[in-house]
Amino acid sequence: MSKDLSANTHLWNEDLAPTSAAQRTWLWYHFAALWVGMVMCIPAYTLSATLIEGGMSGYQAVLTVFLANAIVLIPMLLIGHAGTKYGIPYAVLARSSFGTFGARLPALMRAIVACGWYGIQTWFGGSMIYTLLGVMIGHEIGGDKIPGLGINGAQLLCFLGFWAIQLYYIVHGMDSIRKLETYTAPLKIVISFVLLGWVYNKAGGFGPLLDQPSQFVEGGKKAGQFWVVFWPSLTAMVGFWATLALNIPDFTRFAKTQRDQIIGQTVGLPVPMGLLAGLAVIVTSATVVLYGKAIWDPVDLASRMTGIAVLVALIVLLVDTISVNLAANLVGPAYDFSALAPKHISYRTGGYITAGIALVMMPWKILETTQGYIFTWLIGYSALLGPIAGIMIIDYYFIRKTQLDVDQLYRPAGIYSYRNGWNFAAVIAFVLGVLPNIPGFLNAAFPASFPEVGETFKTIYTYAWFVGVAIAAVVYGVLMKGRPQPALRPMTNQ
Repeated sequence: MSKDLSANTHLWNEDLAPTSAAQRTWLWYHFAALWVGMVMCIPAYTLSATLIEGGMSGYQAVLTVFLANAIVLIPMLLIGHAGTKYGIPYAVLARSSFGTFGARLPALMRAIVACGWYGIQTWFGGSMIYTLLGVMIGHEIGGDKIPGLGINGAQLLCFLGFWAIQLYYIVHGMDSIRKLETYTAPLKIVISFVLLGWVYNKAGGFGPLLDQPSQFVEGGKKAGQFWVVFWPSLTAMVGFWATLALNIPDFTRFAKTQRDQIIGQTVGLPVPMGLLAGLAVIVTSATVVLYGKAIWDPVDLASRMTGIAVLVALIVLLVDTISVNLAANLVGPAYDFSALAPKHISYRTGGYITAGIALVMMPWKILETTQGYIFTWLIGYSALLGPIAGIMIIDYYFIRKTQLDVDQLYRPAGIYSYRNGWNFAAVIAFVLGVLPNIPGFLNAAFPASFPEVGETFKTIYTYAWFVGVAIAAVVYGVLMKGRPQPALRPMTNQ
């Protein structure tokens, strides 16, 4: 890169600059470990519960989770290619399609969603500390709920305590996160098998849920309604990792080769995600035998164990939650916030902003109902992020043919500045990709206020991510077709 670019503090800082050869230390097993570390988390564990509550059998739920992750792996690999080839983060890559200043729009969209996820995972971590303290004392801590918050003082303190623990990794940067993921991933795999052995011996088998048919079979409660449940469920499962599908260049920019990021992600995402769903179904099936009801919450299950087992289980869950939260929900928004004002916001400062917003979002309220979690949160933000993925893929592969001029991505008057830093073709494609999903979202989020939304819009909303990707991709491709592309100088960064 040209040395004079560092003077342009509106678009450049050390954290956003392309990675050097010395920084490219991630091999395929680092990416596989990263994904195993992120997959083995409480929200992913509980996904199967929402599907089985919706009427699926255990096998249908596991296959749905696996299929969704095989689908989301495709944009993951496609967008990740640019990170490895040019060493740039997502917020900088977005400049080629949205413009040098317009890229702040998709960066902000991605960042706000990640802040919500960061808060949700922090709430889970705080809940574990709360449970652990209750087990150690011998009874639940309890207490009156704080007006306006809906949780008691002890829950709030545990939430804040876990939030504070994670600050260490914000201070020590990206490499500390890589080390945490690499060292904890094998532990999580071992613990999964230990948990399987424990429930098998304790319950004398794997319980009745595995043999329970779906409710969609003839004579069942929801006979003939499988596809009505399957499609929104698949969209929600895709939405679970939709954020990472966008900002995966934040990780792949550290890869040694394209082969490392492709193999690592392919090995690390779909299969472990499907296996975790299977583990959740099997363990929960055994809880029906052990406790007379299905317990999908691993924190609740750990609290019912006895002796040292409960302490070990909860500590493992704590480490697990920290590792997934930092990798999945901190790295991306930290870069995104930095890209909004590089002169004033570093990667570390962006991490502090992420942690701060997560506090005020009150994540426990998002999780109050399954309906709110799946239809309002997961599908809702997939409707926002799908169009961005569609635009970026079309731009990088069909418009640019994977050729970018890296220097120009950091120049306010360069070839990616379009009109005053904005590419309105991308903005129009984004708006049109989101628009059809708005009525369905309003009906799902505020059914009392928007009860008259037509069935067509409700149906469209069940395919929110797919609809957004398709519409935005087509519109962007049409608007950019025939537009003369400026000649690129020979690449200065491989």
